[in-house]
Formats: sequence, structure tokens, C-alpha cells
Amino acid sequence: MNSKADKRKRHGIPMPLWLQGAFEAAQMFVISALIVAVPVAATWLAGGFAQRDASAVAQFAGQIWLLGHGVPLHLTMTNGPSSASVETGTFTLLPLGLALIPFLLSWRAGGRLARASYTDQLWQPVFSALAVYAAAGLATGFVCSSPEISVSLIPSMLVPLIPAGAGLIIGSRLEAGSWGRLIGVNAAHWISKTSQDQRWAGSYVASVIRAGFVASMAALSLSALLLTINLVARWSDIVAVYQALRPGAVGGAALTLAQLGFMPNLAIWTLAWAGGDGFSLGVGSTVSPLGTSVAPVPPIPLLAALPAGELGWGFAALIIPVLAGLLGGWWFVRAGENHFDEWLSLKVRQRWLSLPASTIFLGAVIGAVSAIVCGILFWLSQGSAGIGRFSQLGPDPLTAALWVGAEIAAGVIIGSLAGPWLEGDHLSMGLPQRRHAGTE
Repeated sequence: MNSKADKRKRHGIPMPLWLQGAFEAAQMFVISALIVAVPVAATWLAGGFAQRDASAVAQFAGQIWLLGHGVPLHLTMTNGPSSASVETGTFTLLPLGLALIPFLLSWRAGGRLARASYTDQLWQPVFSALAVYAAAGLATGFVCSSPEISVSLIPSMLVPLIPAGAGLIIGSRLEAGSWGRLIGVNAAHWISKTSQDQRWAGSYVASVIRAGFVASMAALSLSALLLTINLVARWSDIVAVYQALRPGAVGGAALTLAQLGFMPNLAIWTLAWAGGDGFSLGVGSTVSPLGTSVAPVPPIPLLAALPAGELGWGFAALIIPVLAGLLGGWWFVRAGENHFDEWLSLKVRQRWLSLPASTIFLGAVIGAVSAIVCGILFWLSQGSAGIGRFSQLGPDPLTAALWVGAEIAAGVIIGSLAGPWLEGDHLSMGLPQRRHAGTE
């Protein structure tokens, strides 16, 4: 990010900041729309979508673009001539893989706008970018509504700003290097006015939050690995569904792309499954380590990899959140910010009592942070397919997060106790030492 001292050397495209923000937003919209429209158009040209004309296919592409930003689609299906045969519902299952596209595009745009702006001017391109993107969403919702699939105009204008705004802020922050350079607030100066005990408490809380995030991402990564292993092991069943559908080369490619859009959802559902709570594939269904109980599912190739029946080995997957918690606890020990343990050891001289108490507390708070992070992921990944029994898909955010958080907490306790031994610093477990008063 540029400083006021080099205003004449501003980087980026030579245009007013508000115009550059509008240009970046227009670029984000065009690229994300093309990524959706090209596969849809190719499928239509290959003979898909039955008797639909080009305008209907273009509307469908716009509806997918809105869905990829999290905008709910209102569905209306008619199964007969009478009004009683009309079914309605709302499609809210967000394809997280598709949502990553506008997020990453706006991340890139945020970095470019930060390079072109000064500390006190970044709001101009960001505001104009969000305004243009909101207008694009509103126009898409207005043009792409149909009797079968309709979109509310207010959500189509505001909801796309969530991934776009998050990407712009993160990209700008990473380019600026600090929040102070980004918004002009000197956090270091504010922190310097606090007492040493307050700084210790702040560093402890910050390390707990980071450790919880590390543990959550480790659990998600291990769950994605488990999902990959399962897909490879059941590949023949997946191929059999492809062969039964006979979608053709273009149709098969489009079907594969559509499934890739939901792969992050499946990875998060795998985490809920590994945590023990499982997830739902329709009202009344259950997919958990105890076993799978679902009604017949649509002929979607990836669903052929679902575990079937009772699983004697299913609870072995519970080790995934525990291992992630172990990593989070070890990371916390390496950070060297366990000031609560130092404080408690001064209040309670019996080390055999203060160490277990501080360790259990550490596991509880990191587990709580992990539960919040995983709960957000579970909430984002679940939703409704709109009509019929598939109005309930994915994990229950609250119960699944509690399961995973409790298991991560157990792993944190193990990892934090084993961390000093792994680092060769186990003697410090009995003799905690505070830093000098002048250090942070």
C-alpha cells in the first residue's frame, strides 16, 4: 500500500480510484459469469437441456451464478394440471467450490486496489467495487428469474457482496501488511499503552484463536484426505453410475464440474462424519460412523461412494479430530504464549495441581474456538435442495460442532503435554518462567 510520501508514484492502472474499483468489480463479474456460462453453453450445444432455447439456457447460467454466491433460488414444480400438484421450495445448498471463484477473484482485486491506494483513500475503490458488484447481482436476479426458478431481488443484490467483500478485505489486508496501514489505525501504539499483564493476556487469547484455527484446518484437511481415499476405493462404483447415465463427453464433463463445485461441501460433511455426529442426505436419513440409513438417492456418481450398512471400523475415524487437536496443542506450545499456565503456577504452588488445571482449561478454550470455526463450516455446507425429502442435506451445525470441538479439546490436552517433550524443553513444565517486564 502506498504511503502519503510517494503519492506521485502510485502503482496500478492510471485512473481515478473509484473508477479502478468499478473496473475491478466488472472484471470479477465477467470472469465469474464466463466460468459458469461456458460449461452450460457447451452442454446446450451438445444437445442437453431438452427443448430449451438460448434465452432459457442463459437464464439458467445466471441462476447458477447467483447460487454460487449464496443467493437462495425459489423453485416451483408442477406435476399435473391442478393447482394441488404444484410443489414449491427453496434451494439453499451453496456449492462452496463455486463460491471460491468470486472470493478468489475479489482477493486478487483487493490486492490490486491496495497497491493503487493510499492509507486514507482505500475506501473509495472498495466502495465503488461493492456498488458495481451489487448492481451486477441485482441485474442478474432481475433478468434471470423464471416461473420455475425465481430469485428475490434484495438477496440477489446483497448476498453476492459477502464473498466479494470478504475477498476484497483479505486481499487488501495481505497487501497492506497490517491493519494500521490498511485503515490508518496504529494498533501497535494502542497496545504500547496497555500494561504487561494485559499484553500477556492478549497474546494468550491470540495464540488460542490461532491454535483453534490450526486444529480446525488440520481436521478438515485430514477429512478431505479420508474422502479422497474413499473415492479412490469406490472408483469402480462411481464409474458404473457414469456409464449408466451415458451423459456423453460434454455432458460428463459438465456433470463432473458440477460435482467438483460441491467437493468442499463433501469434505466438510466428511469432517462431521469423522466427528461422530454424521450428516443427513434427506429428511429421516443418517450417515454416521455407526452406519448409513438413507432412502434411494439420485443417480449422482459421487453418491455411489457413500458408506453402506453398519460399519465396524467407523469409529476409528474419531481419531481425525483428536490428531488435529494434538497438532493444535503442539502448535500452541511452540508459540510460547502459555501465560495462563505461568499465572496459575504463581497462584497455585503445587505444580501437580496447576499444570493439569491450566492444560484442561487450554483444551477447553481451544476446543471451543475449533467448535465455532467448524460450526461455521457446517452451517455454510448444509442446506436444502428445495423440494421433496432432500430439503435437509448436510450436518447439523450445532451438534456436529460440539462433537468435533470436544474431540479436538482432548487432542489439545495430549498435544500440549507432549509438546515440551517433543521440543526437548520438558524441564520447563515444572519451572514456568515469565518474560522480563519490558518484553512482549
